[in-house]
Amino acid sequence: LISGERKWEEEKKDKEFHSVESQFGRFERSFTLPDGVDRDNVMATYKKGVLTIEIGKKEKTPAAKIPVKAG
Repeated sequence: LISGERKWEEEKKDKEFHSVESQFGRFERSFTLPDGVDRDNVMATYKKGVLTIEIGKKEKTPAAKIPVKAG
């Protein structure tokens, strides 16, 4: 779950008027991770208004070899 809050306010002043606009609100996003991701290897960065999430993959384990004896 990723959640946040955005706030924005703009004030304009002139000889004849004074105006203030504002917007705010909370938001949430959620998503399901696919099989094969390494949940312990997650990194998030936030830069210039962009949230980047990097999720590592689990290394595949090689298939087990079963010796077969001819009989």
